[in-house]
Amino acid sequence: MKKIFFFVLLSMCIGLQAADRDDSKYLAGAVPEVNGVVTFVKQFKVPGQTDQQIRSTLMGFVRDSLVNNAIEGLRTRVISDGSDGGSICARIEEMMVFKSKPLYLDRTRFRYQTTINVTNGKATVEISQISYCYGEEAEGGKTETYKAEEWISDAVAINKAGTKLYPRSGKFRRKTVDRVQEIFEQAITTFETKAEKPVEKPKKRSIVVEE
Repeated sequence: MKKIFFFVLLSMCIGLQAADRDDSKYLAGAVPEVNGVVTFVKQFKVPGQTDQQIRSTLMGFVRDSLVNNAIEGLRTRVISDGSDGGSICARIEEMMVFKSKPLYLDRTRFRYQTTINVTNGKATVEISQISYCYGEEAEGGKTETYKAEEWISDAVAINKAGTKLYPRSGKFRRKTVDRVQEIFEQAITTFETKAEKPVEKPKKRSIVVEE
């Protein structure tokens, strides 16, 4: 009886947490598509640098922050480094963690392609070809593979009223949106010089970000 009461109470707490969650930033439009393919894009200008300097800095960012940080055994590689004036392109595989507790770990392999183009001082960072490999660590569980288009797009991840995310795919959508925005912000701040000493007022950002 005590066990039943505990699980009922736990379910109620989880339900209350879900009800209190503000998912407004993850609703319609948060996962953009280009020709039916989930594609996140961020553009920004870097004043005072040549295109090759910008490419070199962004290649360093891709190598140091995305490729070299990969967990051993994950499939991550640079396809093109942009040294010939073309695109920077890399296939990345990360572990996306939903919840981590003692004796419980809920996570998925998160796969995507990063493509960066630089023209006339403007960088365009694109993340696409997103997929997930989920459940491979569960005992007796079946590994599930999803493409972003069939799992986190507006059409399949949001209820018909457009007011909330479906529980199962919703956690993938939230984490993906947050991770993509984190990557974009890291790419931008790569060009910003950190002050050696703390200042009272934040330094105005020199990078021009285009929404």
